[in-house]
Amino acid sequence: MATRFDPFQEMDRVLAQVLASDRASATMPMDLYRDGDHYVLNVDLPGVDPGTVDVSVDDRTLTIRAQRSARPEHDVQWLAKERPVGQYARQLTVGRGLALDRINATYADGVLTLTVPVAEEAKPRRIEVQHGTGTTPIEAGSAD
Repeated sequence: MATRFDPFQEMDRVLAQVLASDRASATMPMDLYRDGDHYVLNVDLPGVDPGTVDVSVDDRTLTIRAQRSARPEHDVQWLAKERPVGQYARQLTVGRGLALDRINATYADGVLTLTVPVAEEAKPRRIEVQHGTGTTPIEAGSAD
């Protein structure tokens, strides 16, 4: 049985591999959840040198940058090369009511963890209403 060679199929396969690698290097998988009066963001950055991790806030934009460098391999023949290298960057627009000046960042076991507290003025609070004749003064109190 003769096998037909399709050069375009092979080119499509190679191109798909390259594009998948680029797409993977451009993303940072993350989880985001609220735990009480803090938001917690976990970002997967395996193999990233901790010295290259940069977290910054500009107005309401949180930016995370990191770099994974290729290890110099001389005289090797690659059989598979799927782990992306290069610059990673991700930007998130955050809402009001967060204490962005009090973000805590840690990097352990390939995971960057950001803990963002809710601002005091954005926390729920109880309003005390006094009963009586005439005007009713209203006080803001803590929602304990």
